[in-house]
Order: sequence, then structure tokens, then C-alpha cells
Amino acid sequence: MKVEQISIFIENKSGRLAEITRILGEAGVNIRALSLADTSDFGILRLIVNDGTKATSVLKESGFTVNMTEVVAVEVSDRPGGLSTILHTLDSAGINVEYMYAFVERCGGNAVIIFRFDDTEKAIAVLKAHDFTMLEGSRLYAL
Repeated sequence: MKVEQISIFIENKSGRLAEITRILGEAGVNIRALSLADTSDFGILRLIVNDGTKATSVLKESGFTVNMTEVVAVEVSDRPGGLSTILHTLDSAGINVEYMYAFVERCGGNAVIIFRFDDTEKAIAVLKAHDFTMLEGSRLYAL
């Protein structure tokens, strides 16, 4: 139920994001979801891509600091209150969400929420027990 995510540490200066996307594009790596958080000096770009191993390799070869982490992708109906239901369930179980980001599927009317938890195994067990749909990496990378 876990999905690979790459995190890239980048300087907060013009052109760095464009450089990363150019490198990935030239390597044939497709970005499926992303989140960018920044400070005045640096940013953390989190990506779900169709080939994390290849993305990590080409970015490291280009001098970027890249880490691979495991996250959980949860499918939820794209309607008011959909996210609230998941968060309430997690909160009731004492699970902390470290960060999250979302995207909407191209078809089907669902959103996919990418979560990083303080206790991933417990979060997966709680989500399963409450019948939330978690996406396998292969399905997520193909969206």
C-alpha cells in the first residue's frame, strides 16, 4: 500500500525548478503529482513519478540532493467533506499527518490524497479497517 516519492532539495532561485523538470523530461520520467514547499533559501520538491529509480539517478547525476521516501495514496470521492472524513478517522486513531498533497484523477470523479504519516503502518491498518481505498504504486504511476 506504500508508494515511492522522491524529495529533491533545491536552491530557491530562478530556473532550478525548470532545470529539474527538463532533466526528468529528457530522461522520459513522467511526473504524476507534486508538492513544493519553500523557505527564503531552499525548497523541497516532492514528486510522485512513473519511475522513481530513474528519476533519482538522473537528478543525482546532475548534482541534486534526492531522497526516496514512502507515502500512502488514498482515493476519496471528490466532494465536500471527503478529505474531512479521512482526517477525522486518522485523528480519532491518534495518527499524525506530517504532510499531504492532493490531485484529481482525470476521470472518475475522485481525488487522490498523498499522505506522509508519523506511523505509516498504523495509518494503513486504520485506513483498511475503515474501508478507505489505497492505491498501489503501479496504479498511481499509471494515472
